[in-house]
Amino acid sequence: PPRPFIEGRSSGILDCCRVMVRLALLTALVVAGAPRASALTFDAVAAKNRPVSKVITLLKDMSKQLEKEAEEDEEIYDKMACWCETNDKEKTKSIADAEARIEDLTSKIEEYTALSAQLSTEIKNHEKELAKNQEALDKATAIREKQLAEFNEEEKDLLQSISALKSAVTVLGKHNGASFLQLPQEHMTSVASTLRRELAQHSHLLKSTLTPSQRRLALSFVQAPQDYFDAEPTFKQSYAPQSGEIFGILGQMKETFEANLAASQKEEQANQKAYEDLKAAKEEEIAAGKEQIEKKTEQLADTDEKLAQSKTDIEDTKASLAADEEFLMMLKEKCSMTDKEWEERQKTRQLEMEAVSKALAVLSGDDAHDLFTRTFNPAFVQTAQQSERRTEAARVLKQVAQKFNNPRIATLAYQVKLDAFTRVKKAIDDMIAQLTAEKEAEIKHKDFCVDEFNTNQLQ
Repeated sequence: PPRPFIEGRSSGILDCCRVMVRLALLTALVVAGAPRASALTFDAVAAKNRPVSKVITLLKDMSKQLEKEAEEDEEIYDKMACWCETNDKEKTKSIADAEARIEDLTSKIEEYTALSAQLSTEIKNHEKELAKNQEALDKATAIREKQLAEFNEEEKDLLQSISALKSAVTVLGKHNGASFLQLPQEHMTSVASTLRRELAQHSHLLKSTLTPSQRRLALSFVQAPQDYFDAEPTFKQSYAPQSGEIFGILGQMKETFEANLAASQKEEQANQKAYEDLKAAKEEEIAAGKEQIEKKTEQLADTDEKLAQSKTDIEDTKASLAADEEFLMMLKEKCSMTDKEWEERQKTRQLEMEAVSKALAVLSGDDAHDLFTRTFNPAFVQTAQQSERRTEAARVLKQVAQKFNNPRIATLAYQVKLDAFTRVKKAIDDMIAQLTAEKEAEIKHKDFCVDEFNTNQLQ
């Protein structure tokens, strides 16, 4: 921000002490500046150019310059005051906005932190649930595969048994239908082999199907099938069951196997349907879990991004707040100092203007006019009066030198007693010219300050 280029000095305005020095020197010039006794004629035109007239003119110029400088200084002060007020309001508002934003960001950071933790927990829970559902589905699939394999094996075995029994029943059916014609040996052996295999392999199924007597008959047939189908019945066969009973046992076994196959197929269908229902439910739960995980993962990423951005924003805002607070503190200090300097300059300038006004009032009064007229009237000019004026001028200069501790004025006071008035007046004129040059230099410096201030404001 621009820093006004206003220094603690009085910005080119003469201080009261310097004005008093000038007035003292001018007074000494008036006292010592009377024309020499050799001028015996009164020149009205020359009277206007006498030292007292020059002093009055110079004082009037000084008064105008002081008024001009007062206006310029007031204009600069008004700009400075406006700058202070504007920046004070802007920075105060900026600080208030930053504090409100920090409070809002702090709340958001807490909110995002809590939400991030909540989402992370929910995602973990969904992942556990997903893993549990997937495990249940895999387990059910494994069980179903095992059931299917067992069913396929059982079905294959039952189909083979049913087919074999059907063949045996067909063979025996032909024998019974042919009125006990003798069976070929290979057919008899095949039927016995089939019955033996089925009794051994499916004993658990036949346990509740065959009675004990039927089981004994079947075992007896397996051991000696030829005794039941010979052309001429033997003694043993006359007391043994007829071959028709064997035919009935084989048919009963076939029906049992067919019923068991139908029950197994029905159970298989039920198991398959149950598995498909379970699979559909688990797949739906798994898909919903995956969707929730994906959705909340995206929400977590967005929340974490906002959390990181909020943390960055709050750090930047705190840095900006610290800079604004530092600037505002500097601004208040600088503007307070400017106000004090303005008051001091006003007070000093008022003293200067009062001193000039009083000097003008004294020099322009009737008493002073009569005094200077008598002093410069040739009728009253005497050599002795020149000595008195010289002494008075020396006294005035000495008092000024002592009051302001100025060795140059003290030297000048000593020269007044020794040198002619021409050299004294020249020395006083030179000193006044030097003071005037200093005044112009200070005015130039003040103009430079104003330009710098305006340049800084534009920046």
